[in-house]
Amino acid sequence: MLKNLLFALWFFAPAGVANAMPIFAAKMPGLKKWQTPLDLGRKWRGKRVFGANKTWRGLAVGVVAATFILALQQYAVLHTAWAQNLTDQVNYSELPLFILGPLFGLGALLGDAIESFFKRQRDVPPGHSWFPFDQLDYIIGGAIAAAPIIRLSVLQYVWVVVIWLLIHMVASYIGFQMKFKERPI
Repeated sequence: MLKNLLFALWFFAPAGVANAMPIFAAKMPGLKKWQTPLDLGRKWRGKRVFGANKTWRGLAVGVVAATFILALQQYAVLHTAWAQNLTDQVNYSELPLFILGPLFGLGALLGDAIESFFKRQRDVPPGHSWFPFDQLDYIIGGAIAAAPIIRLSVLQYVWVVVIWLLIHMVASYIGFQMKFKERPI
C-alpha cells in the first residue's frame, strides 16, 4: 500500500507542479508583465471563455516545470536505487522526456482551463471554489494527456486521484495562509 501511495505521488508530480506554477509565475518580477489571457479576452454566450486568470505565461511556465520535474525523475531513476524500486512498473529511462513532460503540463493546465470555462458559464466568480471540480480538473487532464504514453491500472489511477486531491486541498489552504490565494479551498 505504501509503495502504491508513493508511486502515485511520484508519477503525477510533473502535472502537480505544473498546476501550481502559474500562481508563482504571476508573482515573478520578470514574468509579471506577460499576462495575456489564453482566451485573448474572447467571450462565448456573453461570458469570458476562460477568464483573465488563465494566461499564456501560466501555460508556458507549467509546461517547462513539468518537463523539468520529469527530467529530475529520470535522473533519479537512473542514479538511485530507491527511485528505481519505486518506479519498477514504469521504465522511466525510456520515457520521451520532451513529449511526456509537455503532455503532463498541457494536460493539467488545459484541464484547469476547461473547468474554468464551465465555471464562467455557470457564473461561478473567478477565485471561488467549485468543489470538487476545481480540485480534480488538473488530475483528470494530466492523466488523460499522459495516457497515450503511460497506462496505469485502475487502482493506480485511483491512488493518483486520492493523493493529489488531498495534496491540492492542503496546498490550497497553505497558499491561502501565505496570502497567495483569497480563499482556503
